[in-house]
Amino acid sequence: MLYYALVFFIIAIVAALFGFGGIAAGAVEIAKIIFFIFLVLFVVSLVVGLVRRGS
Repeated sequence: MLYYALVFFIIAIVAALFGFGGIAAGAVEIAKIIFFIFLVLFVVSLVVGLVRRGS
């Protein structure tokens, strides 16, 4: 998932360099959403792993 967030971020940078502001803004928003989903899933898996190890 983090890979896809980075891909959309790179697409946004390239689109911004070529002057496609709307496409760049859309790619940035998609990258942000995917990155936050990745963070939530990472924290949940970390907590679940710690709970399982403790019991």
